[in-house]
Amino acid sequence: MNVEIRPQRISDAKRYFEILSSPNFHYLPAIPKTLEEERCFLRLNSEKRRNGTEFNFSIIYNGRHVGAIGVRLDTFRPYIGEIGFFVDEQYWGRGITTEALIKLEEFIIEKTDITRIEIRMAKQNKASQRVAVKGGYKKEGILVQMLFIEDKYFDCYLYAKIL
Repeated sequence: MNVEIRPQRISDAKRYFEILSSPNFHYLPAIPKTLEEERCFLRLNSEKRRNGTEFNFSIIYNGRHVGAIGVRLDTFRPYIGEIGFFVDEQYWGRGITTEALIKLEEFIIEKTDITRIEIRMAKQNKASQRVAVKGGYKKEGILVQMLFIEDKYFDCYLYAKIL
């Protein structure tokens, strides 16, 4: 399987907007409403990277841009990183996200001081749970009403791994 990650670019905005416009992305807290909103988010990446607070990557599968993965450092505990990801639904179930997760972990180990990484997902998000388990993360508990989307709260599972 040929999976790579590379730093996100502003020119990725159209592809991200296309992917995230699918009604099947129920549990992402910040889906862009417009292409310009996505561009604004991507413009902030270079500053976040420079500050060492967030590192976001595009997922490339067989030369095709299929999703995103990134890690954000905890403001008060910079040794903790929270990982988030999404992949175009046409590519679900192929192990792409798990491969991208391995590559992101390699980056984290080489370039950051993060020692604990967490993945949080809505309890209903079975695919993200499978990615976490396949990546060697352990379920640590339930975060009650942790996720707020479209006027509704969702409980989340917390998975974590010590590097």
